[in-house]
Amino acid sequence: MIATPLSIIVPVLNEETQIVAALTALQPLRGLHCELIVVDGGSRDRTIALAEPLADRVVLSPPGRAAQMNAGARQAHGTIFWFLHADSRLPPEATTLISAALSDPGQLWGRFDVRLSGRHPLLRVVETLMNVRSRLTGIATGDQGMFVRREVFEAVGGYPPIALMEDIALSRLLKQRRRPVCLSQPLITSSRRWERDGVMRTILLMWRLRLAYFFGADPDRLARIYYGGGTASKG
Repeated sequence: MIATPLSIIVPVLNEETQIVAALTALQPLRGLHCELIVVDGGSRDRTIALAEPLADRVVLSPPGRAAQMNAGARQAHGTIFWFLHADSRLPPEATTLISAALSDPGQLWGRFDVRLSGRHPLLRVVETLMNVRSRLTGIATGDQGMFVRREVFEAVGGYPPIALMEDIALSRLLKQRRRPVCLSQPLITSSRRWERDGVMRTILLMWRLRLAYFFGADPDRLARIYYGGGTASKG
């Protein structure tokens, strides 16, 4: 049993097809001193109605993952925040792993390895490179289920209010205080975008966006590219 109260914060947008399965999988954790907060960024489908019976709170927020996760953190009671995407599936004993990772007061934040759900051989290469790069750089992505002590999250100002790359921006702030704990147990995250848009095409797009961000490109412009000209928000 996790010793420190933990707030699980899940940003969503138009996720009616998978929200029940996602939140049902998290129900056992609500009895382990965890609270489950769903933050909706303006869904136009039944996401909110489906989520309400399965969450401790459903919070309404402007669209955009940074805005949504910050809104969820403001409503959270836990001393540890764990930010999960709606399409993530957890390893066994995930909350115990987080508790152990932060049992040392000097450890401030961390993340899990990631595994993509699809079977395409290139996805194994992608996930391996993501995990190795994260270990080398101390930078985490949202797909890796970032967790952080509440006081540290608040001290750095939460997620920077940008439309894309908010996870990288937060990682940079947190890394200035301490490198992350990198847990080898993987979160399984949906490869739906990779499979829909093509694995190689998505790899090249993500490299292009990250390189552009590294050299100072406007996150709003990058979000328009990433989301194909639509809203710069995704749950």
